[in-house]
Amino acid sequence: MAFVRFQDLEVYRLAEDLADTIWEIVRKWDGLSRDTLGKQLIRAADSISANIAEGCGRASQGDSKRFVRIARGSLLETQHWLRRAFRRKLLTSDEITVLQTTMDKLPIKLNAYLKSIGRIRPSSTDSTSHETRALQ
Repeated sequence: MAFVRFQDLEVYRLAEDLADTIWEIVRKWDGLSRDTLGKQLIRAADSISANIAEGCGRASQGDSKRFVRIARGSLLETQHWLRRAFRRKLLTSDEITVLQTTMDKLPIKLNAYLKSIGRIRPSSTDSTSHETRALQ
């Protein structure tokens, strides 16, 4: 199986952006909301990109696909917690608009990525060292 850098995947970057947006939203909530719903929401959102990344490091296509499916489950959990936040009036209309845009794109990108595993070609090599590229 070809090695794929998770940082190069559009689906990973989209999931990472979602998690960062959620982090910024939850930081503004009061203590009770942050400690209960907020922590669960952040964990679920962070888990999406974390599972995509972990799947990229697996040796078999089956393992890689399993982690993308787990990422999909984390996306649905994130959706659940966002619904709870909406019903408890913790989200502004602007926040809902931004989140909805990403939440509409992400399942499509995850499913497309899942179908592509095994067909992805290795990244082109460049002169950037492995150490420099690790956090890109």
